[in-house]
Amino acid sequence: MFSNPVSDRASTVADNARYIWHPMTAPAATRTTPPTIIAQGDGVLVRDIEGKTYLDCTAGLWCVNVGHNRPEIKRAIVEQLDQIAYYGTFSNLSNPPSIALSARLIKMLAPEKMARVMYGSGGSDANETAFKLARQYWKLSGKPEKTKIFSLKHGYHGLHFGGMSASGNVMWRRAYEPLVPGFFQVEAPYLYRNRWTDDPDKLAAICADLLEQEILYQGADTIAAFVAEPVQGAGGLIVPPATYWPRVREICDRHGILLIADEVVTGFGRTGHMFGVRAWGVAPDIMNFAKGINSAYVPLGATVVNERVAQAWESDHPLAAIMHGYTYSGHPLACAAALANLDIVEGEDLPGNAGRQGDYFLERLQELLQYKQVGDVRGKGLMLGIELVLDKATRAPLPPTHPASRKLYETICAHGLLVRIAGNKIILSPPLIFDKAHVDQSMDGLHAGLAAIAAD
Repeated sequence: MFSNPVSDRASTVADNARYIWHPMTAPAATRTTPPTIIAQGDGVLVRDIEGKTYLDCTAGLWCVNVGHNRPEIKRAIVEQLDQIAYYGTFSNLSNPPSIALSARLIKMLAPEKMARVMYGSGGSDANETAFKLARQYWKLSGKPEKTKIFSLKHGYHGLHFGGMSASGNVMWRRAYEPLVPGFFQVEAPYLYRNRWTDDPDKLAAICADLLEQEILYQGADTIAAFVAEPVQGAGGLIVPPATYWPRVREICDRHGILLIADEVVTGFGRTGHMFGVRAWGVAPDIMNFAKGINSAYVPLGATVVNERVAQAWESDHPLAAIMHGYTYSGHPLACAAALANLDIVEGEDLPGNAGRQGDYFLERLQELLQYKQVGDVRGKGLMLGIELVLDKATRAPLPPTHPASRKLYETICAHGLLVRIAGNKIILSPPLIFDKAHVDQSMDGLHAGLAAIAAD
């Protein structure tokens, strides 16, 4: 399955330390603890330059949903290369793959009454586009003071200045402050860590009420949109109570505020539903996509607006031109890859598989509560998290700098499993083609890692 992809491993490792800055990482850490350099992939497996094979429990970064090295997507990219590699979509230009993908997305999103698509190169682009379109919408609607964007604490919406300003974790923001004005965070429905209740429905009511109180305090006539992930990902794998999203939709409707669903992680099957909001029976006004839209074979993001919002641009308003876009908006290769990817997602019912395997995975994760360092396990579909603590009674989180974190990661890797450790959480987001044998293999590695730190 795998050949030897790198002849001079030592120089590759040295050049990585010498020339590359890695996202979300201190440069000094890269020198002292060299990263695992992944060179090949096939299905749910990846291989590093040392020749070690791992079960990929991260899908790259929540994104290689159909698995690595799919011939259908590679073929679609090559066939498009034989036509034209790139032509943009600015002004009066377009290309066939971007048009075909747009039509397909709108048909897939018919239940949400979506109408128009705008492309970028990833999730950060998609969120940035959504925020700009939300503000423009209200200007076109004669309410130019509606500019504020509300979001959730612990939320993650990318690392452009707009997305970072909407994101609710100080760690991502502090080095780059001051941020964009007009962004505000409210309490997230974090069942394991909140000061009110262990009852999901009560928590949903409390957090929804806090959102409404902040709207009333700031003035609905100043608020453009509320944005949230259907399930919070990078901020800690926070699954909201079932009644939370319907309450938020009601509040947004009551106060005339656009609801933006950041589906960058949850879109195209990861939660066990084709789209994350469908799990909660909610139709947002704007939806943002990336990652699973083409399983990251070529960078792509998309922002989709519903019929009501799109209608605002059908006017002769002097600000109706969309003065926004990216060089790679609607990139032909990315869109061709997306079309092939969606054939697989729908043809193999990957949302259904994610739901089934996710239920089994979450059931097996309950075993890990036997370890004193595991405070909570949670998830939806193949989007799962393990929260690590110093003390179960106080729920004091395990500090990211604690030696146990490094030992845990190294032990898990030694057992042939790639996971992501973010703060005090182990994040599991495998390809949606996972089966029960893969779940069982993953559990072996997790048990080994937690047993190793428990022994200390």
